[in-house]
Amino acid sequence: MAATPQVSPAPTVFRRFGVYARLVKFQFVIDFLLALAIVWTAMAPETRLSGPVLLTVALFAVGKVGVLSAVMTLDDVTGIRDGSDSANYLGEGGTELRPLKRKPLLTGDLTVEQAERFGLLGLAWGAVWWLVAIVRAPHTPLWAVVVTVLLLSLSVQYSWGLKLSYLGLGEALLLFSASAFVLSPYGITTGHLPALVLVEALLFGFGQLMIAGYSNTKDISGDAAVGRRTVAVLTSERGNRLFLGGLTAVNLLVVVGPAVAGWITWWFVVALLPLIVLRLHQYAGFLRTGHALLARSRGVVAFRVTVACILVFNVVHFGF
Repeated sequence: MAATPQVSPAPTVFRRFGVYARLVKFQFVIDFLLALAIVWTAMAPETRLSGPVLLTVALFAVGKVGVLSAVMTLDDVTGIRDGSDSANYLGEGGTELRPLKRKPLLTGDLTVEQAERFGLLGLAWGAVWWLVAIVRAPHTPLWAVVVTVLLLSLSVQYSWGLKLSYLGLGEALLLFSASAFVLSPYGITTGHLPALVLVEALLFGFGQLMIAGYSNTKDISGDAAVGRRTVAVLTSERGNRLFLGGLTAVNLLVVVGPAVAGWITWWFVVALLPLIVLRLHQYAGFLRTGHALLARSRGVVAFRVTVACILVFNVVHFGF
């Protein structure tokens, strides 16, 4: 009798990898990793290729993948447990409101226990590698170490653990966390914090906050049902529009204000003109149509264009 052919385990392995990649929203993990490109190009050319600097950035990047994976995974764990993901992604009769492939816990590709274990392992992975990065870093100013510790400990608390977004602190946490992904590695590699880098970090943070603001607008009913206290939930429709308008104004002020004050060059404002146009288009379109998911999509584009503009500016300004 012929031997039974052995089935290669490769497809199963690759499928499992794909499920976890969807769980951590790998596209957004890649977006967040762009913070390190900002950090690297904001350094002086002679510093960028320094061995200790490259090693520190690499170690921080390895740990960052774990931290981001934990943030995204544990958010989904809470979302499936309290029912907010079902409410926000499935309508009456189970009809699909948004792409379910982003939510493998909803599709049954993973169990809650598997996801939570993976998230905690990711957080531990990030903590270990960030500790090594700080130990091996060329500089360890106290402010940068504190920012790193706060980033590690607070970023996962958005909807898991302390559930800060359920306490009305979600927007502030998101702005801090996204900005800190620039501030922390820059601090431990260079030892200082110029005004320009602070501005670029805040713009990175606002890029993510403006995506979340419109996403929260779409999720008002589901979030309200489970007690998640976003600004969109806490205020009226008019109040939320004013809030998003305020965020838009502050985002643009972060670009223009430091130049007016003389802290950074006016050339930076010129380089960021595409962001100004896209951000105004995003908000004006939302006021006109009320289409939150379209505004969110435009926010993703605005964020990526912002990063591209910053990188071009840094290369021209600092040299390559």
